[in-house]
Amino acid sequence: MTATEVKQHPSLYLQVGFQDDEPHLPLHTSIALFLLSYCECKSFKVFLVSSKEGGSQPLKSHVPAALDVSDIQFEDLPLLVKACRLPAVLDETGSLCRAGLAVVLRHIISKTLEADPSRKDVMALLGFKKTCLKACAEVSKWTRLCEIDIPSAVEAHLKTPTSLQKQPPPSILTLERRLGEPVKVHNDDKIRRQKLKEQRQSKRSLDSEQSSLELRAALSKLSVDSVPSAATRENSEIRKVKTTELPPLEHVFAEGLYFTLTDVVLLPCIYLYLCSLQACEASALLQLPHLLRWYANVQEVPGVLRAAKACGMAFSSPHAPINDSPVSPTEDNPTSQVEENEGHGMLTQPAFVGGPRPTMTKLKENGIEAVFAPHPRPDWTLPWDGLPEAINPTEGKVMTLDSL
Repeated sequence: MTATEVKQHPSLYLQVGFQDDEPHLPLHTSIALFLLSYCECKSFKVFLVSSKEGGSQPLKSHVPAALDVSDIQFEDLPLLVKACRLPAVLDETGSLCRAGLAVVLRHIISKTLEADPSRKDVMALLGFKKTCLKACAEVSKWTRLCEIDIPSAVEAHLKTPTSLQKQPPPSILTLERRLGEPVKVHNDDKIRRQKLKEQRQSKRSLDSEQSSLELRAALSKLSVDSVPSAATRENSEIRKVKTTELPPLEHVFAEGLYFTLTDVVLLPCIYLYLCSLQACEASALLQLPHLLRWYANVQEVPGVLRAAKACGMAFSSPHAPINDSPVSPTEDNPTSQVEENEGHGMLTQPAFVGGPRPTMTKLKENGIEAVFAPHPRPDWTLPWDGLPEAINPTEGKVMTLDSL
């Protein structure tokens, strides 16, 4: 093979930050390095971008040794990369730059599968219909929570360790509530009937049985791309139970039962946050039981411990003080009032408030004037009192023109 035939690799640029003149890896950089390690991806030439020469040298223990990594200063970046917010990937031709955490992470997965299509565990990271974190943060509140809000909250938390508050950041509490919601998957009836059967047969506690079945289902998906099932058909007693009466499934991972890219994004963030709480404010852990269970579940995923060790992450099992009383999260927290339904699950949102008037005002403020025509039948009305409630717009919290 001649020199001209040597395949060029795309370049991945990751930021190195400084705090009190000490270098550190921002969370977006740590997340990208963790994914590279988990995927065992060697399709990129990795550059650590620093404002100081040799600034990344003390961070070598947090950079997987298997990666091809070089240092570069900001002024030496290609112009296309310099115009983007890191992390960013410059393709082999130097003419296409991909920027933004979720975009870069999905591209790492794509290049890993391109090099080794047999990596079903890496393919599974993209989730149902391969849409995990596909929507950008500007339009998806779930992507924004995972990609921006939680990393930003954790980094802000770590900068002021001496002024820690017992109340976790709103974004962390939103994730905690999300992890406490029931899970819906395409074949959940089958798993829920198996769960009911095990509950009736077992003498163990309900919480222990729930954790056992969901986790087995999740790990089974990673290994054989299927969920656990009974060897024979369920008995008639189980089959006759109505779906609405079956026990709910609990979150194992952030998106539900299966380990996805969302968990990869969250793990370095939650790892640092929980380590800080354990050291400085362990009582705050009482407010995060679902997050702690998620944290333990993630460590059961094949490849996670290996990838974490390569990135200098030493897992532990955080515990809250047993003599403290749990502090209830605030009920009026605006961060918890969000909604997302993109095939990954749902968060809650307050009833829609608005309508044509606020929209028209915003348009007018931006120089767009709406022209209205009279309704052709202004005397038409609908007998809402005589119609089924299910078709009434107000039933779904939709505002009608009559109510404006």
